Amino acid sequence: MKIEQIYTGCLAEAAYYIESEGEAAVIDPLRDTQPFINRAKKDGATIKYVFETHFHADFVSGHIDLSNKTGATIVFGPTAQPSYVAYIAKDEEIFKIGKITIKALHTPGHTMESTCYLLSDENGNETAIFTGDTLFIGDVGRPDLAQHVIADLTEEKLAGYLFDSLRNKIMPLSDNLIVYPNHGAGSACGKKMSTETSDSLSNQKKFNYALNPNLTKEEFIKEILTGLVPPPSYFPQNVLMNITGYEDLDEVMERGSKSLSPEAFEAAANETDALIIDVRDAQSFAKGYVPNAINIGLEGQFSSWVGTLIPDLKQSILLVTDKGKEEETITRLARVGYDNCIGYLKGGFDNWKSSGKDTDYVKSISADEFAELFLQNPNLNALDVRKKSEYDSEHILGVENFPLDFINDNMSQIQHDKTYYLHCAGGYRSMIAVSILKSRGFSHLIDIAGGFTAIKLNHKLPLTEYICPTTLL
Repeated sequence: MKIEQIYTGCLAEAAYYIESEGEAAVIDPLRDTQPFINRAKKDGATIKYVFETHFHADFVSGHIDLSNKTGATIVFGPTAQPSYVAYIAKDEEIFKIGKITIKALHTPGHTMESTCYLLSDENGNETAIFTGDTLFIGDVGRPDLAQHVIADLTEEKLAGYLFDSLRNKIMPLSDNLIVYPNHGAGSACGKKMSTETSDSLSNQKKFNYALNPNLTKEEFIKEILTGLVPPPSYFPQNVLMNITGYEDLDEVMERGSKSLSPEAFEAAANETDALIIDVRDAQSFAKGYVPNAINIGLEGQFSSWVGTLIPDLKQSILLVTDKGKEEETITRLARVGYDNCIGYLKGGFDNWKSSGKDTDYVKSISADEFAELFLQNPNLNALDVRKKSEYDSEHILGVENFPLDFINDNMSQIQHDKTYYLHCAGGYRSMIAVSILKSRGFSHLIDIAGGFTAIKLNHKLPLTEYICPTTLL
């Protein structure tokens, strides 16, 4: 028996490959399915099942493409109603893969169709449970996402179902089970996830706040719902894609992989409503970029930030990338449902610049320069674009919180005729914010390279003189 976790850091997503005696199963695959096909080929195995723990909100699953390419049966838990051919398992139904078995355990709460899969080895011993978004390491799935698709499923109702699922289906299981969740830290599907991506159920019973046996149902519901922030706007759209189906990834890749000369790129930008996304690192972008492009660096949580900041999944997109990063970028866009990439700039920004086209840049200063300016003028207009929880934990006195997550909603709070200094934790998010604001007509913007981390390390005065520590919410 083989169990392999395939973890994708930019989405904090874990998929699983399981093989026994030439038969394989895949759980919650991403949309780019070739790695699973290659893995099965290496083992000389046939992919028999694609198990889905629920209709995912934060990524487009690869279950349909994988089934089409391998003939594998798609399996959902009870109550699921996909618009394509799939097998709907009964609660506690058992599936055989080689010499091992997988039992479906219906665990509504994160969503109504949420299902965990309990694996037993060749000897019939229960060894692992694949918990999807029902149980994370250190957390559980937030119960407020399904209501954005089905209005009468309130978060309180779902939290109550989740309490029952955990108490009646998960907690009675053997302490020796290994818990394999669908997400780790960084995912918006929970609020307190660990950086660990697997653990024993016994440890989770000890340390996961949601599995505290002393919590009443009412206390559990209150605890689970406290501190939730609105989910990214693309979540409901990804849910619907996973329910209704989607375009073949090969077709998406072919459409997006059009190499455009600077002239053709400019014409495409002018003739369509395409958004130009530059995925280079923040400081390379700052030194020069195609006017009106926004910077969302590929090295960070690219897919999640695209989904958070671009409301329309059907938005046409043109890309500026480093050489050789075009295919990866198109793939990562498709993972969250942005299928309408219409091409990329051949030769990248260097080719654009050498062709004599107009360019723009972002003024970026060091943390030391900002500290000097700030100490000379404490009334400087500075914006901290980190999340509210980060800001509340520790921030510069007098600096306003302007979370990147909600920049589209809060843009009216800033003024065109004022100069603003922007920082995040390390420089990734502040450059995104600056580029978006510049594309909307704000011109007096200065980025602080290295962000809050650099400010703390490089300033010339003690932290206590201008840093305000508060309680982490």
